[in-house]
Amino acid sequence: MTAVADLPRRAPSRSWRKFRRNPAALVGGVVVAFFVAIAVLAPLLPIPDPAATDWGAIRKAPSMAHWLGTDEIGRDILSRMIWGAQASLLAGVVSVGIAVAVGVPFGLVAGYFGGWTDGVISRATEALLAMPFLILAIALAAFLGPSLTNAMIAIGLSAVPIFIRLTRGQVLSVKTEDYVEGARAIGLGHLAIMGRYILPNVIPPILVQATLTVATAIIAEASLSFLGLGQQPPAPSWGSMLNTAKNFLSQAPWMAVWPGTAIFLVVIGFNMLGDGLRDALDPREH
Repeated sequence: MTAVADLPRRAPSRSWRKFRRNPAALVGGVVVAFFVAIAVLAPLLPIPDPAATDWGAIRKAPSMAHWLGTDEIGRDILSRMIWGAQASLLAGVVSVGIAVAVGVPFGLVAGYFGGWTDGVISRATEALLAMPFLILAIALAAFLGPSLTNAMIAIGLSAVPIFIRLTRGQVLSVKTEDYVEGARAIGLGHLAIMGRYILPNVIPPILVQATLTVATAIIAEASLSFLGLGQQPPAPSWGSMLNTAKNFLSQAPWMAVWPGTAIFLVVIGFNMLGDGLRDALDPREH
């Protein structure tokens, strides 16, 4: 594995060149960038209030007045789609941030120190991994109460075991490298070795896993909102839009088509981006 001192000088440029040569990764990046842009620019776009009702335009098909149609109480679906992107992407990013912030330190400690510390953390991680991710997220969200914030916390905590196991495995490999043994030989403390020599070398796989987990978190947020445990009405969310649309599939199918398509595209985008990053950051391919 490349030493820490060599990473800033050589690895990024080679990884970027390989990433640019991967069409699927570039497409995924463009899709993700598009959804991020519309979520960030939502307050500046000339679109109607996503909560504004129009009782004269209930369940209207797509038209020049409402490009994606209206919902069961006359709200503009395009506006709700754009504002709903904020909830979905925020849930994905914040949830993964929570999972990384909690999981990586535990995995780092377990892999570096080993022994009973590793045993306790690993057994707890395996117990959590024995439960399906979405079931655990639903249980935590139901316990915390229905809201977008609680949904993000529930999803993040449910994803923690993934990052503990990944980080531990990477640390077990890195801590036997010569530069880590050299750091020990010159008398550096455990925190210095973990922070300066081990953690920087396990970041690439963590970054890849985080990108892929964002896609999973977005699906989880949509599922929780569909069940009424995520974003609460009248605030827009793709999952809650699907929950409403299920009652009008025959009369107004466009109510389900657009949020379903958005979830599909953003999840595919993050998966393609994550796969591209995995290929680009794999040291065996350089």
